[in-house]
Amino acid sequence: MSVTVVRPGEGPSVELPGFGAVFKLFSRDNGGVVSIVEHPFAVGTITAPHQHTREDEHSIVLAGEIGFRSGDSEVVLGPGGYITKPRGEMHAMWNAGTTPGRIIEVITPGGFENYFRDLGDLMSAHPAGSAKLHDLPEFAALAAKYGLTYGTPPWLDDVITRYSLTPPTH
Repeated sequence: MSVTVVRPGEGPSVELPGFGAVFKLFSRDNGGVVSIVEHPFAVGTITAPHQHTREDEHSIVLAGEIGFRSGDSEVVLGPGGYITKPRGEMHAMWNAGTTPGRIIEVITPGGFENYFRDLGDLMSAHPAGSAKLHDLPEFAALAAKYGLTYGTPPWLDDVITRYSLTPPTH
């Protein structure tokens, strides 16, 4: 492994609706141990609830107020706040405030960072169908490739209502 430097505002990125990914550290550069991705959150954005089978995610809030729900735990954190979302728990993240937010996501082990690029490619290939992306066989294959399960937990509608969020598109 060699020294990796990514200056503020740098790193390849992919745009997803209300939520993006700026790649800071690729697992290919460290033997698959870890990846680091920065996620901007537009106001009103929530990620689709999902569950990882292979990775744990460790989030650090950089800006704004970001809500997290993992299993039965829910919290809103401001800059400097930290949370671990363990594999096997259904979770989601959202912008709980009135200004854009950003988090750093440390993913262990690495490799999952590639999902965001693949998802962006899939959305680009089906721009008109992005709202129904979850119905595409390619979406199911992508989720399976990364050991990811999407769901609609009983708490989702309540979180969307309490924080005036736009329901997730996938």
